[in-house]
Amino acid sequence: MTIPFYIIDVFTEKKYAGNQLAVFLNAADLTTDQMQQIAREINFAESTFVTLIAAEDNKATIRIFTPAHEMRFAGHPIIGTSWVLMNKVFKHQPNEIELKVPIGEIRVRQAKDLVWLKAAQPDFLDIFIKEDFETFSNLKVSDFDNRFVVQEVTTGSAFIMVPLKDKETLNAVKLDKDKTEEWLKEKCKTEHKALYFFSLEDEMLSSRMLCLENNQLMEDAATGSASTCLQAFLLKYHSTEIKMVNNQGEYINRNSQIYFDGKREENLFDINIGGQTQFVAQGEWEVV
Repeated sequence: MTIPFYIIDVFTEKKYAGNQLAVFLNAADLTTDQMQQIAREINFAESTFVTLIAAEDNKATIRIFTPAHEMRFAGHPIIGTSWVLMNKVFKHQPNEIELKVPIGEIRVRQAKDLVWLKAAQPDFLDIFIKEDFETFSNLKVSDFDNRFVVQEVTTGSAFIMVPLKDKETLNAVKLDKDKTEEWLKEKCKTEHKALYFFSLEDEMLSSRMLCLENNQLMEDAATGSASTCLQAFLLKYHSTEIKMVNNQGEYINRNSQIYFDGKREENLFDINIGGQTQFVAQGEWEVV
C-alpha cells in the first residue's frame, strides 16, 4: 500500500527555513504503530496523518506525531496541514477549514499568504523560582527579565515560559541534559515537558524552544503550540492586546516568523498565531 505525502516548511517566508513538516494523506487504515514508525523514519519535529476528510464541510481529522510520541496539539503541524488541504487537496480551495485533533476542533483560516489558527483558552500552571536554573543551566538570576515570572502555561501542550533580559542572553543559553531532565521530571505536572526561552526588547520578540526527546536535548525551529502559550503569557503579564512577530530558529539556522494577533478581556483570551508555508516536495510513501 502507498499513500501520498507532502513536505513543506512552516512559519517561514522562504523555502529551506522554518519548521519542516511531512503531511501524509489517506492515513485512515494505518495503525498507531505504523504512524509512529513513519514519523520516526522521516525524523522531522512532527509529522501529520490525515485520517478523515469531509471536503464538503471543509473539515478534516488529523493525528500528530513526533519521532517519539503522539501529540494532542501542536501549532506548526496544524498550520502546515491546513495549508496543504486548502491549497493542494480541496479542489475549491476554501479560506477557512476546521481540523479535529485530540484536544478538539481547531478553526483555521487563510488570509493572503498567512494561515492562522485560533488557540484554546490557556491554563496558567505552576510558577518556578529563577534560582533553580542555576542548577542545570549557565543562567544566573541576573539574566532574567524581572518584568515576568517563570511559569508553565498550556493551551493543549504545556511549556515553561522562561523570560530573559535580552537576545544576547537568549542566544548564550546552555543546558546540562541530565540535570535538565531531572528538574523537568520533578517540577512539571504535565506530560509534555519543555522550556520556552524568550526575550522581549522594545517589542522585538525572540525565542528558543528546548526539550528532551529520545534521550537527547532538542531545539525546535518554530513551535506554534509554545507560541500560543507565550502569547497568552504576554497577554496576561505584558499587554491586553498584542500584534507582533515571534522570531525563532535563528540559533539553529532555520529562521522562523510566527505572527501574533491576540486580545484579552478579563479572563477571556483571544489567541491567534499565523505564518507562511512553503511547498518543498510531494510523493508516494510505501507503507510496510
